[in-house]
Amino acid sequence: MNYPIYLDYAATTPVDERVLNEMLPYFTEHFGNSSSRFHAFGWKAEEAVTKARAQVADLLGASPKEITFTGGATESINLAIKGVAEAASGAKNHIISLKTEHKAVLDTLKNLEKKGFEVTYLEVEPDGLLNIEKLKSAIRPETLMISVMWVNNETGVIQDIRKIGELARQNDVLFHTDATQGIGKLKTDINELGADLLSFSGHKIYGPKGVGVLYVRNNIKLIAQQDGGGHERSRRSGTLNITGIVGLGMACELAGAATEQESEKMGRFKSDFEDFLLQRFDFCKINGAEQSRIPGISNVCFKGFDGEELLMKMNQIAISNGSACNSASVDPSHVLKAMGLSDDDAYSSLRFSFGRFTTEQDLSDLKKHVEETLLEIKG
Repeated sequence: MNYPIYLDYAATTPVDERVLNEMLPYFTEHFGNSSSRFHAFGWKAEEAVTKARAQVADLLGASPKEITFTGGATESINLAIKGVAEAASGAKNHIISLKTEHKAVLDTLKNLEKKGFEVTYLEVEPDGLLNIEKLKSAIRPETLMISVMWVNNETGVIQDIRKIGELARQNDVLFHTDATQGIGKLKTDINELGADLLSFSGHKIYGPKGVGVLYVRNNIKLIAQQDGGGHERSRRSGTLNITGIVGLGMACELAGAATEQESEKMGRFKSDFEDFLLQRFDFCKINGAEQSRIPGISNVCFKGFDGEELLMKMNQIAISNGSACNSASVDPSHVLKAMGLSDDDAYSSLRFSFGRFTTEQDLSDLKKHVEETLLEIKG
């Protein structure tokens, strides 16, 4: 099969070869269960988990004891939000979030609403950013938690979670952030960010799928969402995915060493591509805040075009029309709609995302292919 140029890194990333090499021995040679306490196979597996936990903690500037391994960001989000809500035992029953959150957050909150929790879904500005004053006004005495994603997965818009964290602390409110698109791309210091709970996934940072992290600040109570052997400090029962955890640990180590260099490259590619489109075609518009978007994600509205037709005709590049988790939906992007785009403009928008293995030649081919496709459709 002749694969297209991969420009959908926001959906998933390939496993870095260095990550894969670290994982391979744990499939066949060091295959033990880390809960097996009485022989060398179990000890070796436990040693690997301990190392990976330290690698993740180092990337976040956290303590290894604050790291919980999960099956991915969606599970981490569910554990964070539902776990804290259940631990509150009704003392506080109000949660604040954004209309532009990932469905893993929005659907989890809908579940809690059915159980009697009240949720305020804040609007964002047309550039996708949260107005901090609106957040401040939404906080009540019964507010338990604020959940705001660090970087939007469709537009790349970066929220000022430091300010959100400060506001949460001032009001004795817990703060959770879905950091899936920020980890490995932005400098991460959990104490500077001010989050009490932070979730992310391995497969967005060149690690394997099926493994994720929930950071839980010390002394925060949450109720486990699955019962069993009391693994992960009784937060998440189940035999640990040793190979996945080893890969995630290595991916975090590599991310810590490469964040600045990779961000510079991806930012350059994004700017080059967007400048090309805006100078060449007056119907192109970039969705999202100009000065507060992550390097690597470019969400473009091709006004007047059918986004699905564009996706079909741009068959030499692998891109998307939004979150991979919503690909089966025929509705326009809830993120773009919340930013004020019409249905037509939302349907006309495509997401291009660059990554570690994107090359200068890929960028050149991308511009050429997009230009040829647009001119062909326009006739």
